[in-house]
Amino acid sequence: MKCDERRHLVEMIESAAVVAILRAASDRGLFQACQAMAAGGLKVAEVPLTTPNALGVIGRIARELTDGVLIGAGSVLDADAVHRSTDAGARFIVSPTFKPEVIEASHALGLPCMPGALTPTEILTAWEAGADIVKVFPAHRLGGAAYLREVLAPLPHIKLMPTGGVRLESVGDWLEAGAVCLGIGTSLIRPDLIEAGDFEALTRHARAFVSAVDAARSQGDN
Repeated sequence: MKCDERRHLVEMIESAAVVAILRAASDRGLFQACQAMAAGGLKVAEVPLTTPNALGVIGRIARELTDGVLIGAGSVLDADAVHRSTDAGARFIVSPTFKPEVIEASHALGLPCMPGALTPTEILTAWEAGADIVKVFPAHRLGGAAYLREVLAPLPHIKLMPTGGVRLESVGDWLEAGAVCLGIGTSLIRPDLIEAGDFEALTRHARAFVSAVDAARSQGDN
C-alpha cells in the first residue's frame, strides 16, 4: 500500500513538472506565495528546512491548501528531519545530498525521496539506493541542459530533476534534455514580489512557467 501511494505521489510530481522551492530568509508571505503559485497552476511546492519556521509553513500549507496542492520538505539531511517533516504534513522529501538513511526513512513512511547528486556515479548510486527521482544539483554548473542530456545517454532509465539555475527561458531546454521535472527557486518564487506583497504578479509568473512546460511538452509530442 505504501509503495502504491509513493508511486502515485511521484506521478503527481512528474505530471506537475515543476517543484516550486519556497526558500527565503523569512517565512513572511510564503503561505501566500504558495497560494499564488497554486492559483497560477503550479501545485507542487517544497519548503526547505533552512527557511525560518519551515515546519510551521509546511503545516499551514498542508492544512489549508487542500485543493490539490502537494507540499514537501527540502534540505532534509537525516532520518530525524524526515520524521519531523512528515509530522508537519510533508508528502515528499528532497535533499541536496545523497544519504541512504534519508531514503530509507522516507520510504518507511510511504513518501517519495529525491536526494541530490551531481556526477554520473553519484546519480547512479542514489538511484540504485532507491531514489524515486534524483535531484541534479547544482544543475547549471556543469553545462546546463547539455550536461543532463549527456548523463542520460548511458543512463536513460533514471528520473532526474535539475535544480539550481533553472529559469523560465530554459524550461524547454531542460525538459527536452530528459528531465522528468524541474526544481525552481528564486527565478519562480521571486523574493521581490513576496516582499512587495504582489501575489497577483506571482500568479501571473506561475502561469508563464505552466505555459512554458505545456509548450515544451507539446513540442515533444510532435
